[in-house]
Amino acid sequence: MGENSSHEKKGFVQYANGPSLDEINGKISVPKNMGFWKTLFAYSGPGALVAVGYMDPGNWATSITGGQNFGYLLMSVILISSLIAMLLQYMAAKLGIVSQMDLAQAIRARTSKTLGIVLWIMTELAIMATDIAEVIGGAIALYLLFNIPLILAVFLTVFDVLILLLLTKIGFRKIEAIVVCLIVVILLVFVYQVFLSNPDWAGAFKGLLPVPETISTGKEVAGMTPLDGALGIIGATVMPHNLYLHSAISQTRKIDHNDEEDVARTIRFTTWDSNVQLTFAFFVNALLLIMGVAVFKSGAVQDTSFFGLFDALNNTKMLSNPILISVAKSGVLSTLFAVALLASGQNSTITGTLTGQVIMEGFINLKVPLWARRLITRLISVIPVLICVLMTAGESTLKQHAAISDLIENSQIFLAFALPFSMLPLLMMTDSKVEMGKKFVNSLWVKICGWISVLTLTGLNLYNMQSSVAGFYGDNPTAAQNNQAGIIAWIINILIVLLLIWTLTELHRGNKKFINAHPELND
Repeated sequence: MGENSSHEKKGFVQYANGPSLDEINGKISVPKNMGFWKTLFAYSGPGALVAVGYMDPGNWATSITGGQNFGYLLMSVILISSLIAMLLQYMAAKLGIVSQMDLAQAIRARTSKTLGIVLWIMTELAIMATDIAEVIGGAIALYLLFNIPLILAVFLTVFDVLILLLLTKIGFRKIEAIVVCLIVVILLVFVYQVFLSNPDWAGAFKGLLPVPETISTGKEVAGMTPLDGALGIIGATVMPHNLYLHSAISQTRKIDHNDEEDVARTIRFTTWDSNVQLTFAFFVNALLLIMGVAVFKSGAVQDTSFFGLFDALNNTKMLSNPILISVAKSGVLSTLFAVALLASGQNSTITGTLTGQVIMEGFINLKVPLWARRLITRLISVIPVLICVLMTAGESTLKQHAAISDLIENSQIFLAFALPFSMLPLLMMTDSKVEMGKKFVNSLWVKICGWISVLTLTGLNLYNMQSSVAGFYGDNPTAAQNNQAGIIAWIINILIVLLLIWTLTELHRGNKKFINAHPELND
């Protein structure tokens, strides 16, 4: 399995080929022979860090817009996405706990150095793509709450590195607690706003049942079909970096790897933790969609950017009932929305930085200080946001807001590109007795559900590539631009397929070498 050599210091950049996130790996003790709830509490925390990625600012517009345009129709998409997320995160945590390697280390152990570098660059781009949404969310929250000019607010988001430095001094368990508190803040804000709106709960529950209309392309509202809305929600929900992160932080608890029962208990409670936190994420995303339906009058919100939603929560003409209107006059609704946006961005700062360290150590065996990693990736992520703000400075307010929203949506193309390269290796490895041993290999139902989920998500990502590329031309691309987008999408999809073949071929060869070295594992 993974080598456990220590870090060799080489100045600012260090060589790293030890346990995943060595500073916190196996450092947190858990009670033995305690009751269910006390044991679950001891294992709780990693699931919260993972769940943050499923409710980051990139998810907000897709869910609210889906509710505005199609009512409760896309509730089933949020539910299915959440169930797929639970399955994938279970496999990621299990891989880390059993193999004692995170997903990046496990892939690198089976593949060449060249492929490791390629996959590292691709995953870094995916992390930076999510960081763009966090830069925009955090900057807009500062602008809305404190009236800080947007360009200055964008630069101020760089200083969240100071928060990270502080957190690294207080211990990982406290970081987990802070993340949970911020998730609770986000959840309570949306529970409060939806409660005031008195939604049609029967319609919301009915929407949880998938119907053919969910993936229809016939009905178009504001330039969006139900299929577009569904793909947007799926794309914003299942993110590749969460799989790398969970496979690493699932190893923070002390485990006796010579005791199968201890390993099994760790998997069981880590799964409980993950599923509970992802259930919270499901409720947040469902509440966002319900906000789109019930808080605002149907079709009232033309500007679905964070600015537009903030203004809409202040605009009594856009709200759906007298209670909401009376509360909106005090400014509470819009302020709470901005607070939740800021909390979401700060949560994602912590998880994005940890994931960056995991993939850098795992794929290319290098390590830099956490603060430096954060500073470098955040400064790179700030560049496209600044360009977008400066280029639209002379445009109308609505166009400026639309351009910033488009930047968030367009950055998601990197997530679509990177997702299959985390999901497929994860599924192959957890299906393998060589990696997991006979006791912890995926059961038949997990294999079936896993392959259906992974192939469906990969297929949808490839199918939606043209639409994603066309988004770079603006909201209303011409026929010629659509044709160009189609050609570019074909090239990208071919590259994805070729790179997948390369990755899966090397993984297969690497696995065969381990089988030959350990034939007893494949009996």
